[in-house]
Amino acid sequence: MSPWLILGGIVIALGLLAAAAIPLAKNMRRRETQQAVKLFRLRREMLEARFFDLARTQGKPRDLRWLECDWQNGVTFARDKQSGLITAFVAVNIRFEAIEGGDMEGVAAVGTVRDAVAVFHFRQGVWGTGGRALFNMNPEDALRNLAGQYEPLPAELMAG
Repeated sequence: MSPWLILGGIVIALGLLAAAAIPLAKNMRRRETQQAVKLFRLRREMLEARFFDLARTQGKPRDLRWLECDWQNGVTFARDKQSGLITAFVAVNIRFEAIEGGDMEGVAAVGTVRDAVAVFHFRQGVWGTGGRALFNMNPEDALRNLAGQYEPLPAELMAG
């Protein structure tokens, strides 16, 4: 048998494998996304508590003490364009108080409730947070402002 015929057969077989792998990869990504959304909904209360614990220990904003997070219903799910990580942007209202002796003591605006977005990431099958808040925006604003980094997840994957 001709080596060219064998090589041609190998090329065809590899092409068929590649053609089959694309729908398989899309299906796996779809299932991962659906699982991530489901897990977020199941664990949201615990994730919110974790966010608050981490955020209040970071010292940001400077000279302010985190008092309370009032979690809103708004959640926008997106995927990082480079890493592929699924991210949840959650609407939250945050209340602070000035730390005694700090630069913010006596500033009237300290008591103003701040709109923000809490950021969560789905990595290796687990949701987590670094306690990062994006202030003065809602989840839709966050996605719009970070459009170069994130793309929204398809709405049909959010059902359930």
